[in-house]
Amino acid sequence: MTIKPELMETLRKKRAKISQHIAPEKLSTMHAKGMLSARERIDALFDAGTFQEVGMHARHNAVHFGMEGKDLPADGVITGSGYLGNQQIAAFCQDFSVMAGSLGKMQARKISRAMRYALKTGIPVVAFKDSGGARIQEGVDALSGYGDVFYANVLLSGVVPQIAVVCGPCAGGAAYSPALMDFVIMTRNNSYMCLTGPEVIKAVTGRTTTMNEIGSAEMHAAVSGNAHFVAEDDQHAIDLVKHILSYLPSNNTEDPPHDLSTAIEETTDHGMNDLIPADPSEPLEMYAVIRRLVDNGELLEVHASFARNVIVGFARFSGVVVGIVANQPMVMAGALDLNAADKVARFVRTCNVFNIPLVTLVDVPGFLPGVEEERGGIIRHGAKMLFAFASCTTPKITVILRKAYGGSYLAMCSQELGADMVFAWPTAEIAVMGADAAVKMLYRKDLDKAEDRAARAAELAQEYRDEFASPYEAAANFYITDVIEPGETRSMISLALRKTLGKRELRPSKKHGNMPM
Repeated sequence: MTIKPELMETLRKKRAKISQHIAPEKLSTMHAKGMLSARERIDALFDAGTFQEVGMHARHNAVHFGMEGKDLPADGVITGSGYLGNQQIAAFCQDFSVMAGSLGKMQARKISRAMRYALKTGIPVVAFKDSGGARIQEGVDALSGYGDVFYANVLLSGVVPQIAVVCGPCAGGAAYSPALMDFVIMTRNNSYMCLTGPEVIKAVTGRTTTMNEIGSAEMHAAVSGNAHFVAEDDQHAIDLVKHILSYLPSNNTEDPPHDLSTAIEETTDHGMNDLIPADPSEPLEMYAVIRRLVDNGELLEVHASFARNVIVGFARFSGVVVGIVANQPMVMAGALDLNAADKVARFVRTCNVFNIPLVTLVDVPGFLPGVEEERGGIIRHGAKMLFAFASCTTPKITVILRKAYGGSYLAMCSQELGADMVFAWPTAEIAVMGADAAVKMLYRKDLDKAEDRAARAAELAQEYRDEFASPYEAAANFYITDVIEPGETRSMISLALRKTLGKRELRPSKKHGNMPM
């Protein structure tokens, strides 16, 4: 049977009407702002010709209030899957040009279907968020749709990577979907995310505010911690998506994309010694250390603007994908506070669910003291770090560079928290507290009798470092694996990672642990 030409023409017209509904002048305006259309975002993400759309002709139920006769192309969301290299990815992109990308029951069905397809096939999900919120005309059906999406987010969590790209508005209940995903990227100038806008805040609290103050990409990246990355525009956001995916497996049953054909370098990096300040009270620049350790000096930092006293991100050691956790002594002396604890705990758990080994670089004086920290729940937040590291079963390699005092020594993945190998530089100090504080507590009477109190304090502090805080003392008691030269660190970590990649660690049978929240 031959298909009638008019049927084919009807199909082509329907497809064109759905896919080419944005006027050229409006598209030019969007491009000038660094924004792409929904279909351009999909095209930019996938290899050409590999995207298969699902639900192009799906439409809303016209019985809803004021919806009769409304033509909503693809019901305001494009869903489907395609390839990025050899990796299949599921994606959906809300289309702000269609009724402000508002979510109704059919749009939610399309999104949920795409996510469940990702779950069944074990592939990552990329979600472009660009929506004015719930479709008011659909009433409770729209709220039900959000519930379906949130449930799918949680169902996929820990099984496949979920990346949200907020490239326009994401307000009200819609903001919870990206919050339930693994990584959130926001575009600097065109996106915002909030539960209630400035008008509602003013009406309820009387306080005047702006969208920049409560919902901008900069605010969420630096203050709230809701955004992991800030992109300059839509294309940059898509490039970031591809970069993130290059470190992740497709699902929790696979290994990350290690390149084990890369040779392990055995040369000693003598330049590492030059990074260590002669005075132990001077801060160490941790970024400089990381750049010398990882392949090609490349670190994909996560949460770069949030809790800057710790550094987390993805890198490679001789081809092995790792998650790096490091103190940053240049900020707050590297002390751990509320936000740092949350940042580390979340990143460690992300690495664990996707089988990514952890490398922890330690130079920490302790948890930040203060009334605000105690009242803010530093005990509870610090416990999140302990829980995250202790429950992590991927390979864990720790290097103590300098300070490792008190509870923060444990919180930075000590041997007692399950580290598989712990190395220390000769400059390491491992103790209950720093030498200066210990001297004041232990030798107060001795200091009171001294003719030169400062000189005697310095002398006692050095004795304390040599006798009680020395890495050799920790090594003698087998709390660390070895004391190594700083220049050997890269090769030692690389070798340790290769040896522990086959690690299998069984835990007691349970639904899940009860992490302090």
